[in-house]
Amino acid sequence: MFKKFREDVEVVFEQDPAARSYLEVILTYSGLHAIWAHRVAHAFFNRKLFFLARVISQASRFFTGIEIHPGAKIGRRFFIDHGMGVVIGETCEIGDNVTIYQGVTLGGTGKEKGKRHPTIKDNVLIATGAKVLGSITIGENSKIGGGSVVLKEVPPNSTVVGIPGRVVIQDGIRISKAKDLNHCDLPDPVADRLKEMQNEVSQLRQELEELKEERIKVNGHSNL
Repeated sequence: MFKKFREDVEVVFEQDPAARSYLEVILTYSGLHAIWAHRVAHAFFNRKLFFLARVISQASRFFTGIEIHPGAKIGRRFFIDHGMGVVIGETCEIGDNVTIYQGVTLGGTGKEKGKRHPTIKDNVLIATGAKVLGSITIGENSKIGGGSVVLKEVPPNSTVVGIPGRVVIQDGIRISKAKDLNHCDLPDPVADRLKEMQNEVSQLRQELEELKEERIKVNGHSNL
């Protein structure tokens, strides 16, 4: 347990350039506090002390703004950056070296029983405000863009953006015109499609104008 706590602190220094000292990180990082509280709550949950586990998780939620159900399984080197509003459901499974940002929800889609929350594989990054919903799997080394809503399985080594989330990069190959994941400059497949439609309308309008001019030249008037 102590080894995991030490790793939790070390990953903060690796992921956050604003971290200056161990004392600062240990005392002021709410994401770290939420993870530590969860590790304790999860230990009680595994011993079927469900009420005590829930009390710990709710106290953590009150102080950190991060809600992690004590039943969630979280791997090593998990990092929550600016974690206010993060929600992680009961049957969620998170691998190693996963990073999530403010406002991320790893939740369910209804009142189904059993496994109803996502499985997040190793080395995944989930950006600000993203929602990953249902019993789906996010493959290793994948990135979920800010504000995306992911409802379907994501293959390994993929970049997903949009509502609903769409894979725009897989195994280093751009599936659509997209740039690498940047929180300030994300590909937007919906906007791209609207732009294509606008170009098509403009082209049709131009063709109609040309046809109208030809009719005028031939007949002296237009029937369009």
